[in-house]
Amino acid sequence: MALSDTIRQMLKDLGEDPQREGLLKTPERVAQSLGFLTRGYREDPVAVINDAVFTEDNRDMVLLRDVDFFSMCEHHLLPFFGKCHLAYIPNHKIIGLSKLARVVDLYARRLQVQERLTKQIADTIQNALEPLGVAVVMEAEHLCMQMRGVEKQNAVAVTSTLLGAFKDNPCTRSEFLDLIRHPFAKRG
Repeated sequence: MALSDTIRQMLKDLGEDPQREGLLKTPERVAQSLGFLTRGYREDPVAVINDAVFTEDNRDMVLLRDVDFFSMCEHHLLPFFGKCHLAYIPNHKIIGLSKLARVVDLYARRLQVQERLTKQIADTIQNALEPLGVAVVMEAEHLCMQMRGVEKQNAVAVTSTLLGAFKDNPCTRSEFLDLIRHPFAKRG
């Protein structure tokens, strides 16, 4: 059965008439939308990183903060979204910054729980670069908590994965956390 047929049946089960003018193309649109929102299943992290790893004699923290992401809760198929902050300490290898954002998108565009999403991003960076450390912090609003269930509109979930120097060295961890908490002046 095609996904659009399943959506059509879901509309019927909800008490709607899929033949109603406003819903005629909804099953196809929803199927296409779900395909887009879960495209991460069809992407390979190694292919995304591709040839964007470069040799560089640098051991200073590289930080990419405020990376917007959108994902779908695997428990309710409702969106969760927010910001991802990630850093690594190079060990003779660096990566193009846009590839870091692409890794976030790749895993976010799957049915997820935020805890796993955070770890998958960190593990991918660790495996690709073998850096001295990796840190990933994600802050997200979950519509499954805002629109249903406990209905807490202002709740923000924060998850982190710290590897290597970010886990073992309190000064490195503190520097990372200070940088994501107190950003440089925003551009207007």
